[in-house]
Amino acid sequence: MGHARRPVIGISCYVNEVDRPPWLAQPSALLPRVYLDYVAEAGGIPVILPPSTRDARDESAAEDRARQTLERVDGLILAGGEDVDPSRYAALPHPEAQPPDPDRDAWELTLARVSADVGIPVLGVCRGMQIMAVAAGGTLDQHLPDTVGTDEHLATPGVFTRHTVRIASGSRLGRIVGSGERDVPAYHHQAVAQLRGYLPSAWATDGVVEAFEDPHARFRLAVQWHPEVSGDPSLVRSLVAAAAEWSASRDGLSKVP
Repeated sequence: MGHARRPVIGISCYVNEVDRPPWLAQPSALLPRVYLDYVAEAGGIPVILPPSTRDARDESAAEDRARQTLERVDGLILAGGEDVDPSRYAALPHPEAQPPDPDRDAWELTLARVSADVGIPVLGVCRGMQIMAVAAGGTLDQHLPDTVGTDEHLATPGVFTRHTVRIASGSRLGRIVGSGERDVPAYHHQAVAQLRGYLPSAWATDGVVEAFEDPHARFRLAVQWHPEVSGDPSLVRSLVAAAAEWSASRDGLSKVP
């Protein structure tokens, strides 16, 4: 008896220099393993989607690569990471903003735009939420302590903090993880300031938008927290289920004479 086809979930990632003595400063595609386990344990097959060294220089080539990539995967996670270059939303950098990664920004913004056009299921996580917002014409708050007056969203460097969010009843997110208040693991000093093209579906107690979604899409939502370390697999299970449906629908179309 054959096994049901497991959907393939692409996950964006870093390319950073890594020391592996005797090899030093070796450019490497990197992603915390917890993302891979998060997808695999939900029944998906994780694959990483690294940026190219030329994505920022040739964005038309990046778009072609993104379209071809999304033809070969069934779902997409835009993963967490460093700050998005503020020039991408016509802002000057805040003193606390991290140095930009032009190739990763170009690649992920392209994946966000193309995935919206194609309709493939997408989950944005932390930076991934910010990428989706910027790709849709939104802007970011570059340093939340200046805005909300606390470091609630990133209390200790290198340590996830937990804070309360309120999830909207009737939202897709609420149907997946439950509406009302819940504690979530977070690690971000930036957040969405102006949102376009999505409906907010969760907020922190200080008013920061903590999730948004496209209610008209098959599955297209983002959270500012880190569900991959939350111990709750409901979000990724929903993504994998939507990816399986997406895969089946494409297979059906390909068989039409």
